[in-house]
Amino acid sequence: MLKKVGIGMVVVVIFLAMLVFTSSNPGFVDLDLVFLTVRPSIPLAFAATFVLGWIFGLLCTTVFILRLLNERRQLRRSLRHAESEVSSLRNLPLADAD
Repeated sequence: MLKKVGIGMVVVVIFLAMLVFTSSNPGFVDLDLVFLTVRPSIPLAFAATFVLGWIFGLLCTTVFILRLLNERRQLRRSLRHAESEVSSLRNLPLADAD
């Protein structure tokens, strides 16, 4: 619960900082996108950059989580194999029990 409140407060602070920054910079900026040049307002350019960075971060995190899930699956499979091997070795009769 406290973690969700903290994350919510961080999002609100970032949003407010973005509003203050964009309201104090009302101009336009030229963006050269190789084949065309776009002239959005500075607040729109910053908001778009923020959103694109957020999406890129989510994609990178998703790739990392998928790798962890794959490694976890492989480790569980290895553990099951090792446990079955140990179990079968425990069930072997003793050869030198004289």
